[in-house]
Amino acid sequence: MRDALVSMITVQGDTEFASVEQQRHLLASAPTDYDRYAAARIMAEEQRHGWQMAYLLMTYFGQQGRREAQKLLERNAQDGDRLLGAFNRPMPHWLDFFCYTMFVDRDGKFQLGMLSTSAFKPLAASMGPMLKEESFHLGTGSNGLRRVIKAGVIPLDMLQRYFNKWVSTAHDLFGVDASSSAHWSYVWGVKGRWDERKKLEAGLEVDKEVLNEEARGHYHTEIVGEVQKLNGYLPEGSTPLVVPHENFHRDIGAFKRQRYTTEGVLFEGSDEEWDAYLHVTLPTAQDEEDLKELFKQEWVANKPLSARQIASGIGAKA
Repeated sequence: MRDALVSMITVQGDTEFASVEQQRHLLASAPTDYDRYAAARIMAEEQRHGWQMAYLLMTYFGQQGRREAQKLLERNAQDGDRLLGAFNRPMPHWLDFFCYTMFVDRDGKFQLGMLSTSAFKPLAASMGPMLKEESFHLGTGSNGLRRVIKAGVIPLDMLQRYFNKWVSTAHDLFGVDASSSAHWSYVWGVKGRWDERKKLEAGLEVDKEVLNEEARGHYHTEIVGEVQKLNGYLPEGSTPLVVPHENFHRDIGAFKRQRYTTEGVLFEGSDEEWDAYLHVTLPTAQDEEDLKELFKQEWVANKPLSARQIASGIGAKA
């Protein structure tokens, strides 16, 4: 149980510090003052979340905890040595950032929610403040993408490719489908289900063999609803944006490196045909080049800073 707790706290802290390392360079290229403020606030809060996990390790786990806390400070996403692959990925521009905060940070919300019912009280007690701050991170993503759509500069087929990239990354973050570690973490009370309290009150039995898959299903349902809201801002007659199927472009679990389309259909073509399919469903090198030109325009609808945000000084230009 102790080792499971140390591992879970360490991974959570590692993702928080890694997010800052992935995003910090974006302050210099913020499309608006509001976006600079939002990114600076998110990074400050994620840094604090990382310190919070380091505090738990240092306070409750002796020498082992101190060693793991030290490693949190030694690893770096820019060197590619953070614990989860998604948190070593480069984030070169703000379209990635908006998709990341919309989809990957939402995975963080689910992870924090499942830890909020942990039997290890210091960990459970940490989750409330972190979840409150996480809501701003998710709002930054959905608000940013809404403003991208309103500006009408980024082609919708390109935007869909970035959705496909980051949604498949987020699906992987829930872990393998039949996870023994998730099973035992639940049995020991280290980590609960999503909406554990409501499920207990409703008498919903737990299937300990597919806990990760259950959480991934809840997540998928939520992001489908969020993307449907974004579709309400599309010009009339536009092709709707969609959430790719859970099996698409997976690097973890039962569907790892299997050829499933964004609709969840097994692809039957040749290697060359599969590569051509990925070329039109995931961002390409040409997309990255095209974005450099698009970013020279007003590609995000402006959002003014509030008086309170201006007074905070967060994100102010040097």
